[in-house]
Amino acid sequence: MRCTLGEIASLVGGELVGDPQAIITGISGIKEAKEGDITFLANPKYSCLVNSTKASAVITAKDVGEFPKPLIKTDNPSVAFTKVVSLVAPNDIKHPRGIHPTAIVSPLAKIGQGVAVGAYTVVEDGVQIDDSTIIYGGCYIGRHAKIGSDCLIYPHVAIRERVELSNGVIIHSGAVIGSDGFGFAMIRGIQKKIPQIGTVLIEDNVEIGANVTIDRARFDKTIIGKGTKIDNLVQIAHNVITGENCVIVAQAGVSGSTVLGQGVILAGQAGLVGHIRVGDKSIVAAQSGVTKSIPADTKVSGYPAKPHKEAKRVNACKQRLPDLYKKIKDLEAKVLELEKKLKNQN
Repeated sequence: MRCTLGEIASLVGGELVGDPQAIITGISGIKEAKEGDITFLANPKYSCLVNSTKASAVITAKDVGEFPKPLIKTDNPSVAFTKVVSLVAPNDIKHPRGIHPTAIVSPLAKIGQGVAVGAYTVVEDGVQIDDSTIIYGGCYIGRHAKIGSDCLIYPHVAIRERVELSNGVIIHSGAVIGSDGFGFAMIRGIQKKIPQIGTVLIEDNVEIGANVTIDRARFDKTIIGKGTKIDNLVQIAHNVITGENCVIVAQAGVSGSTVLGQGVILAGQAGLVGHIRVGDKSIVAAQSGVTKSIPADTKVSGYPAKPHKEAKRVNACKQRLPDLYKKIKDLEAKVLELEKKLKNQN
């Protein structure tokens, strides 16, 4: 698709610095872009890449400096670039339509208007699937599960019995929603399974990445709050509750009965123990181990996780340990030498 910089600037409501008649034929990342592409710069610390990119134009923040390349300055480059994607490279993916003849759909299931069920998917008794939801092939929808409208379920997703999805939920391949919580008790030297009789509620506009596992509650519900985005390979344990618009990045793990507030961010490989609270808008840095509750609007890092500034000071001290060790050894040698001299004088 071909369009002008002027058209793009008008679409995103941005300030154009450059020729409005310049032609854009594609989109790409700032490092991979070639002539004719438009790209974007969301983080100012990568501003140096604007000078080296081969892109014909860059979408930037309004406070960016001058560069020898056409710019479209916006309040939010990432959001603006998303709009451009739909213009320059519209989504032409064709989702399944209708009920595939190999799908096994129970006559006791309730299927809404415009629902698609792909090949070899199994829909059990008592399932309810609302209008315009798309379920790809090879999925399993357990008894009495409820799936809202306009959901998109990619291949090989398992949605277990009594799980509930609200509207506009996206689940990527390999995810398992409603697997049993990890509950066992040692009885006479043998691990005995504790029944997990609760369920899972996924609220509106949640997106769940590939191979994510979200366990059903022991009682009541595990809840993923509205607008939350979960990256690939995340584990959410039983009875966890996340607030709205949380972001949970790849390989993070949240232990049972932990509660995340609104807008919490868990970076990659963060691990949280059970039965704690993370306050609204708090950030847990990558590979942090959280062992106690975190107040709102707090950034923590390290293991055990501490306020980020404190954790940086601790880490700086650790980096100096080899030098400090050498200094102590030198001081020990000097003390021994002084003791010998004093002993000889006496």
